[in-house]
Amino acid sequence: MLTAADVMTTDLKTVFETDDLAVAWDLMEDGRFRHLPVVDEDGRLVGLLSHRDLARHALGGVEDLPMQEKHAVLAGQEVSSIMVRTPETGEPSEDLTDIAERLLENKFGCVPIVEGDRLAGLITESDFVRIFLEQES
Repeated sequence: MLTAADVMTTDLKTVFETDDLAVAWDLMEDGRFRHLPVVDEDGRLVGLLSHRDLARHALGGVEDLPMQEKHAVLAGQEVSSIMVRTPETGEPSEDLTDIAERLLENKFGCVPIVEGDRLAGLITESDFVRIFLEQES
């Protein structure tokens, strides 16, 4: 039985609630990922920000602007203004099947993995695709 700890990504980029959305956008674009955990100074998970949140809530209505102007719009807003404050989480020892069911049932793109209230990792849809491909090899 695989657990969350077996497949979670632990080398994560994170943001703080007070970071501006332009910082978050740049991290997502540079790293080519769609989710950013939001942590406090002690590494406690306080929220989750998705690329979809940025596009829908922060950039809604300005899709046609040049990227430089979009960046200026994002720079004027804090991560806390659109992040999900209480994301669904899992634990490192949790059965991977349970996490997969939650992703599917709730149409989540990821589940942050926490130990207590500290961020330990992240499991995304892509992790399940990777597991499938590894098993097929």
